[in-house]
Amino acid sequence: MPYRVPDLRYPYDALEPYIDEATMRLHHDKHHQAYVDKANAALEDTEWEGLRPKEVLTMLDELPDEIRATVRNNAGGQYNHCMLWRSMKPGGGGDPTGALAEAVDATFGSADDLRSQMKKAGIGQFGSGYAWLVHDGSRLAVVSTPNQDNPISDGMTPLLGVDVWEHAYYLKYQNKRPDYIDAFFQTVDWETVAERFAEV
Repeated sequence: MPYRVPDLRYPYDALEPYIDEATMRLHHDKHHQAYVDKANAALEDTEWEGLRPKEVLTMLDELPDEIRATVRNNAGGQYNHCMLWRSMKPGGGGDPTGALAEAVDATFGSADDLRSQMKKAGIGQFGSGYAWLVHDGSRLAVVSTPNQDNPISDGMTPLLGVDVWEHAYYLKYQNKRPDYIDAFFQTVDWETVAERFAEV
């Protein structure tokens, strides 16, 4: 089944004032759709057509050279953006709770320290990419990836990703990536992140 852009679970303006409606429309309807279209075209009539992006991203080395980069970038874009939309919600933010909170405190010291490390990773990501909270197989960690790469390709489990591509923030925040990252954390759906953590 070809990839598709999922509907948002909330209106385009629901994350205001942190993420503006114009950015959400452009990001979801145009940028995400472009990744889907290119991934579908690259995978059409191959043995990998019909596999979920998560599966494809764990087997990139098996793909032919002529489609590997396209699939990495665009199936990655599909997976990353589907995660992103579900990682945010109106009235989000605050701190994680339960088992996730305990793991965050044990690893980073506090939720504030986690946000600080993710912000540092996002600011430090040269060019486009993501800052991630992941489970690396033994514990929580913060990593960054370029472009639409996803930590799942390196054997890690992504739990939360901050999209630091300029199209994710430039209409509202211009070159103020740190301000955008602070705003992003006011939208985080920690319940969804905790559900991902529970499946590790």
